[in-house]
This record gives sequence, structure tokens and C-alpha cells, in this order.
Amino acid sequence: MKILGIESSCDETAAAVVVDGRDVHSNIISTQIPIHTLYGGVVPEIASRAHIERVNQVIEKALTDAGETLESIDAIAVTYGPGLVGSLLVGVSAAKAIAWAKDLPLVGVHHIEGHISANYIENKDLEPPFLCLVVSGGHTHLVRVVDYGKYEILGRTVDDAAGEAFDKVARAIGLGYPGGPKIEAEAKNGDEEAIDFPVAKVRGSEYDFSFSGLKSAVLNYLNSERMKSGSSLEPAAAFDGERIYGIRRADIAASFQKAVVSALVGHAMAAVEEYRVDRIAIAGGVASNGAFRGAMEEECRRRGIGFYRPSPILCTDNAAMIGAAGYYDYLAGRRDGWDLNAVPGLALGER
Repeated sequence: MKILGIESSCDETAAAVVVDGRDVHSNIISTQIPIHTLYGGVVPEIASRAHIERVNQVIEKALTDAGETLESIDAIAVTYGPGLVGSLLVGVSAAKAIAWAKDLPLVGVHHIEGHISANYIENKDLEPPFLCLVVSGGHTHLVRVVDYGKYEILGRTVDDAAGEAFDKVARAIGLGYPGGPKIEAEAKNGDEEAIDFPVAKVRGSEYDFSFSGLKSAVLNYLNSERMKSGSSLEPAAAFDGERIYGIRRADIAASFQKAVVSALVGHAMAAVEEYRVDRIAIAGGVASNGAFRGAMEEECRRRGIGFYRPSPILCTDNAAMIGAAGYYDYLAGRRDGWDLNAVPGLALGER
């Protein structure tokens, strides 16, 4: 079964052709990072306009690269939430137009479900049930995948998502946007034991995450060091090519990254033990972080459990994961009508 997947939830315009939920015949991604780097983060209105400019070309190239036409496609799958409402609307509108014009089934896909389903593409043996830790710029979810399309959320962030914390800290120390890959690169030259940043736990909610306090701890640390140094410059302006107020920037990045990874891995392994699972997967943009992937792999190896992770290109927003999720939603009988709309705050499991 050939599904055309469309993704436009944030700042990537993407389209893919996926066969039977696991075989990717094309996966085209048009990123807006160079545009939003100028502003230090995603500007929703600019993102929406860029999607409008690119969506038709991206879809056409996905079909061409797969050797398909709209006449040979069996269904359309599209992200309809969560995400930026203007961005979502572009993808949903394009998908509805194609489905209506070609009389094709339309399947709305949850963005987080797409990230989880990215693991099916390269791991042909992976089937539910398993645990999945979804970590991205807007989401941090620890999920029990009970069956295809059936999820139990064990924990989620109560404030900032992990990726959001990466972006904010990167901005504070002058690395800019996007924060995740830039902090990871900087941290490779740093000492992760140099600064003892806190690993937050949410009282009464063992599997919930909190990264706002960690972000504040980094900012408070920088402010304290500025006062000690007597500098009047903000941290980013005080960077001299290696140090901020006498502290190596790489050490700040490495210590911050260690605190994030410790929280993610600690929560995941606690759930593994409580629920006695033998397989765990990771997904989302932060799942491409080498330190996180390495720490998870080591802990799973030590416990003798299966560890699954998509390639980095399938961790960031893409349409192949939407085509994969859409296939299993289609098999479960999901069909959407012309009233399908963008739902920016859509919770996992809602329809």
C-alpha cells in the first residue's frame, strides 16, 4: 500500500512515499533553519509563508523520486497536530485538496505518533508493545506503546521540553539557533563534570520531566559568574573565543547536556524496571543527540534489553514517519473527512 505522507507542523516542509508502513521510497525535507536562524528561533508567520511557497514542489519531488504519480498513490496521510497552527494548516489544506481531487482516503496523523512510528522504518522486527521516549523541541513524552495507534502516557514535561531548554541555553551562551546540534558540538570539547547542574524530579510524578529549573540554573550560574568577574556584559557578549567570565563555554555546554541526558535516561530506565519491558525506543529531534543515544544504548546493554532508535534524519521532523503512522492508522480504520482541521494542542491519543 503506497501512502503519500505530508508534514508541516513547524519549520520543515516534508513529503514522502511510504509502502506498507515500513519501506520508504522517497523522503523529501525542505528545512527553514537558515531563515529562522536570523531571528534566533522559529517565527510562526514566516514559517507558514515558507510552507506555502514550498509544499507543492516538495510533494512533486517526493512523487518523482519514488517513481510514482498521484494516480498510483493509495492514501494521503498528513500531520494535523500538535504544532504551529499556521504551519499545520498548509499541510492539511494540501492533503485535503489532493485527496478530494483524486478521490483518495485521507488520514490525519498525530505528530508524536509519527515520531514513534519512525522506529518501524529501520527496525523491521519492532512491534508493540514497547516503551518509547519521545524528545523534541516541543515535546518530552515517556510512552507505553500498547499496540499500533494505542498509547499510555507515563510521563511528560510539566514545563519546558528538553529541546526547548537546549535552544534557550544555547542562546544564552552565544551559540545561537538551533541549540541542540550546536550544544552537542560544543560539549564534545568540554568537561561534563565541570559544573554540577541539577537533575530535576517532579514530586508525586515519577515519570514527569521538568527542564525549566535546569535552564534557570544555567542562567543563574552565568549571572553569578558575571558578578564575580565584575563584567557588565551579557554572557553571549562576554565570550572571548573560548571562555565566558573565565569559564570555558564548552564546559557549560557539556555540563548542561549531561544534566538533560541524566534526567531522560534515569526516567526511562526507572520505567523499564517498573513495567518489566524488554524493548525501548527513542524518537524526536533530541534523539539524534549522540550523548543521549550513547547513554541509552549503554544502559540498555547493561540491562540486557533491546534498544531502538531511528537514524538522525528520521529523528527530526520528516514525512516518512507520517506515512508510517498513517499506514497503521489506515489499517485500524481511520478515515478523515473534509472537515479535518489543524489542532495545535492535540494530545497524544486524541482523535
